[in-house]
Amino acid sequence: MSFMNTTFRAFFLVELMQGLACTLKYFFFRPAVTINYPFEKGPLSPRFRGEHALRRYPNGEERCIACKLCEAICPALAITIEGEVRDDGSRRARRYDIDMTKCIYCGFCQEACPVDAIVEGPNFEYATETRAELMYNKAKLLANGERWETELAARIEADAPYR
Repeated sequence: MSFMNTTFRAFFLVELMQGLACTLKYFFFRPAVTINYPFEKGPLSPRFRGEHALRRYPNGEERCIACKLCEAICPALAITIEGEVRDDGSRRARRYDIDMTKCIYCGFCQEACPVDAIVEGPNFEYATETRAELMYNKAKLLANGERWETELAARIEADAPYR
C-alpha cells in the first residue's frame, strides 16, 4: 500500500500542488502585508535611534551644559565639544559637532547625557550628496531639536519607565 501511495503522490505531483495552493491562497485571499514606502511609513519604536538633535528647555535655553560625557563615551569618537563658562557662572557648549560619517548610532551619548540634551530622533531619511553635509554643527543639531521637539519629548516620556 505504501508503494502505491508513493507512486500516486509522485505521479500527480501532490506536494507541488499543495505548495501552489498555499501560494495562491496568500496571493488572492490574504491582505497585503507590505506598505507603499515613500507614501506610507511604518511604525517606529520609541527607542529607534535616528538623526541626532540637541534639545532646549521650554524657556528656550539650550540644555547642553558641556559636561563632555557624550564625547567621552562615544566609541567612534564622532563628537567634539568645546565648552565655555558664561557670565552668570553656567557652563554651555560653544561648539558641539558630530561627524555623522563616524557615528555608529549606539545611543551611548543619549544615555550618558544627564540633562537629556543630545537625543537620537525619529528621522531616518537624511541622505546627502556630499560628506561635508554630514558634519553636524551646533546650529544644525539645535534646528533638528526644534523641528522634532514634540516627538522627542513623547519618545523620552514613553521610554522613561525603562531608564
